[in-house]
Amino acid sequence: MKRINILDEHTSNKIAAGEVVERPSSVVKELVENSIDANSKNITIEIEEGGVAAIRVIDDGSGVHNLDIEKAFMPHATSKIKNVDDIYSINTLGFRGEALPSIASVSKLTFRSKPAECNFGKELVLEAGEKVSLNDIGMNNGSFIEVKDLFFNVPARRKFLKSTSREGSLINDIILRIALCNPNISFKLFNNGKKVLHTYGDRNLINSIRTIYGKNISEHVLPFKYEDDDLKIHGFIGKEIIARGSRNNESIFVNNRYIKNKTIVAAVENAFKSFSTISKFPFFVLFIDLPPEDIDVNIHPTKAEIKFKDERIVYKRVFDTVHHALKEDIFNSFAETKKSEPTETIEEIKLDLDNNYINDKIDEPLIQNKVEPSINDIYNNITVHDVAKEEELYNRLKEINKNKSISSINNFINDDNEKYNSSFNENNIVNPDNNNGNSHISNINSQFSSSGITYDNTQNQAISTESIKNESKAKFPDLRIIGQFNKTYILAEYADILYIIDQHAAHEKILYEKYSRDIENGEIVVQQLLLPCLIDLSLDDYECYNENKDIFINSGFVIEEFGGNTISLKEVPYFLGKLDAKNFLLSIIDNLKNLGSGKTVEVKLNKIATMACKAAVKANDYLTQLEMEKLISDLRYIDNPFNCPHGRPIIIKFTEYELDKKFRRIV
Repeated sequence: MKRINILDEHTSNKIAAGEVVERPSSVVKELVENSIDANSKNITIEIEEGGVAAIRVIDDGSGVHNLDIEKAFMPHATSKIKNVDDIYSINTLGFRGEALPSIASVSKLTFRSKPAECNFGKELVLEAGEKVSLNDIGMNNGSFIEVKDLFFNVPARRKFLKSTSREGSLINDIILRIALCNPNISFKLFNNGKKVLHTYGDRNLINSIRTIYGKNISEHVLPFKYEDDDLKIHGFIGKEIIARGSRNNESIFVNNRYIKNKTIVAAVENAFKSFSTISKFPFFVLFIDLPPEDIDVNIHPTKAEIKFKDERIVYKRVFDTVHHALKEDIFNSFAETKKSEPTETIEEIKLDLDNNYINDKIDEPLIQNKVEPSINDIYNNITVHDVAKEEELYNRLKEINKNKSISSINNFINDDNEKYNSSFNENNIVNPDNNNGNSHISNINSQFSSSGITYDNTQNQAISTESIKNESKAKFPDLRIIGQFNKTYILAEYADILYIIDQHAAHEKILYEKYSRDIENGEIVVQQLLLPCLIDLSLDDYECYNENKDIFINSGFVIEEFGGNTISLKEVPYFLGKLDAKNFLLSIIDNLKNLGSGKTVEVKLNKIATMACKAAVKANDYLTQLEMEKLISDLRYIDNPFNCPHGRPIIIKFTEYELDKKFRRIV
């Protein structure tokens, strides 16, 4: 085994020693990396109260020699290097010899270790860096280190720590990254006595990905590989279906060290964008192996940043490798698969045809054409009475929701649907002579609401008096709808002014203000899912959800824990309509992680309300005359109808004078 050496001043200055312990996650990182460097096969991490109360790391590695146990906690003491020349050929995760003394100086530390060549182990107890006791003990081969009351003697640093759940989440993130790059090691992580991670150390990277990120991600990744004399690249890139709205699922490892590098990230993302139309970030786990002399890891005390000898070559190789893997997958998905045609025995069938029967049927058409009612016919036959029924449904649902009577909601919806469908029969929406009319009648409600425009208290003037009462509060005049241009813009006029309204921007602003108001007043109408949606969260996603439970409750989501990192989504906000609730929930988690824990509850809820625009009508959505009138009517009475939640304009206008100048009717 390697013995611990005290580095000379020249060497310690060269490696920029002087690492500072920032938070519990940095403590865990250093201790676990020491266990990995000790060739451990099983590593157990236990944390309490986000690592502030206690951190324990137990391994079965080579340990520290009995004669070196005190020396290990001296500054610039390490077994990884001996002199300054070793800096240029570092093959270990740690090498500075600064972590242990830095940790011991701000905590109450207990360290036990026994190497295989010693008959007994040693236990060293330190407090604020000062030795309290040193004793002989009996123990298994390996090491045990416990860090308690972190920053007990530095209250200023402790004061700036985040919440215990947030600090625990940062530790989870560190451990899962380390577990990814060491599939040959079994990791166990316990948070306040609860096991949150267990990898099995079977050397299979895809199994580690499945354990950490879940079944859904592990089944939608593609392997890639490149190798030459000096450079090796391998890993997995996720397909478009598992792309997310944040970079939290991007992992880069250089010589088994987790790092952050903008150049490599850009290479993978640019390769991914060549085959993707969505503006999301890919999932990937990327390993790069190259000679130690071709990189510099001695840039930052955290060793999370490195410099490459030739960054351009690394970029090109990574881009080409990932691009080729994605290209091959697409080509294979469209490749023609030859199917063996089964041999069939054809029997001759003799038909006894009556000539008279044939002659009688000769004048009848072979195929009877059945006329289906067009969608435009259905839309055009919807009446004001039908819209009123929709409004009544929503208002009664909102009232029942206040009492949280789910059974009453379900019974009411069933009863009301029968009444609603009968009203369509009374108004002869479809041709009664059509044999297939009943199927369309039963789906009228969903077809009419397919645009996403709901009909609540702020109805248009034809069906509600509310807008008349609030006429003085309208932000722009009562417009006359001209029509829809390119299924994207609504054309309207008032006096000598032409108004052009972006239908998507208008609807998303209406939803945003309504949702924000409902959140503020605690009046969110929820709808129960027909079947609960089970969502397998990654370790990091689950910790984010756990930290922001109140945010989800206030936003109108009813979620129950299902065991492990699985949650059951039972109810969602009513206004979401047919929006994919699962993906919307994951998008919320991504955005909350990007905001961090420093943001207030109000900021987070506002962010969720901004995301609600996903349920708005889109460009190229056909709107009926009634839907356009309803949209404009609602827009008139919101607080700010002129800009969407993202700042884009909603309404532009042209006066007759401006149009005359365009056509040169006037000079």
